[in-house]
Amino acid sequence: MGSRRRSRILAMQALFSWDITQRPLDELLTLDWDDRVGQVPETDAFARLLIAGTLENIDEVDQAIRTHLEHWELGRLARVDRAILRLGTYSLLFQSDVPASVTIDEAVDIAKEFGSDESYRFVNGVLDAVKRDRDS
Repeated sequence: MGSRRRSRILAMQALFSWDITQRPLDELLTLDWDDRVGQVPETDAFARLLIAGTLENIDEVDQAIRTHLEHWELGRLARVDRAILRLGTYSLLFQSDVPASVTIDEAVDIAKEFGSDESYRFVNGVLDAVKRDRDS
């Protein structure tokens, strides 16, 4: 697994945890639940960037997601799907150095690994709509 993929998974896990506990950002950034923290500093640094960026922009991120939910409410989504969508939406909106196709592909792959059988389709559809909105 590449270090960027590992970073995205760590960030998704942190966002999932935050969604449940509202744990403060500085505590999330310790990555203390992962026994591999510190082994690859670049992986940890990118994960921290994703976590902090997403939570610092959570209102804008959530609004972008809400805009593209048809017949769903953000609060009704599975927490894993919500964490993946938040991570992907943050990247699409605020990380212009990361190609949108990479962001969406990574989110879909993470959804296949951690979500339900249909999560990846849902994540792909919402993030593609966020990208189209961003580009227009």
